[in-house]
Amino acid sequence: MARKKRLLALASGGGHWIELLRLRPAFEGWDVAYVSMFENYTSSIPGARYYTVPDASRFDKLAFPKVFARALPIMLKERPHAIVTTGSAPMLAFLMIAKLMGTKTLWIDSIAQAEEMSSSGKVAKKLATKAVAQWPEVAKAEGLECWGAVL
Repeated sequence: MARKKRLLALASGGGHWIELLRLRPAFEGWDVAYVSMFENYTSSIPGARYYTVPDASRFDKLAFPKVFARALPIMLKERPHAIVTTGSAPMLAFLMIAKLMGTKTLWIDSIAQAEEMSSSGKVAKKLATKAVAQWPEVAKAEGLECWGAVL
């Protein structure tokens, strides 16, 4: 029997994490590991491999090297075939590394971005294999597809 392909599912805290968890049925058949920012999130994914990364944002660019320092060993250990992320900024580090490794990536911009794509999403759409918006109007404005809302 063939080994399951590895998927790295990434999201920062709060709504991003909730959206990612709602996608779990789509991960059926994959060997999934998760990445977020808070240790206590392990309770929502019992038995799954889970890693944490520090927070970073456009307001705290000096935090990005710390995220990269944590993301690189995770990527090298997991060697995912694909990455799915609901954002935010810290997850851009994984997209950059994935691009270098030839890993396919999907960025799903937050449902909270009802009027325009997030600033992280605007960067992600240049890095990700595929970026999608959850609102048709945002997708149209950004030249992306809308696959519907996660929530």
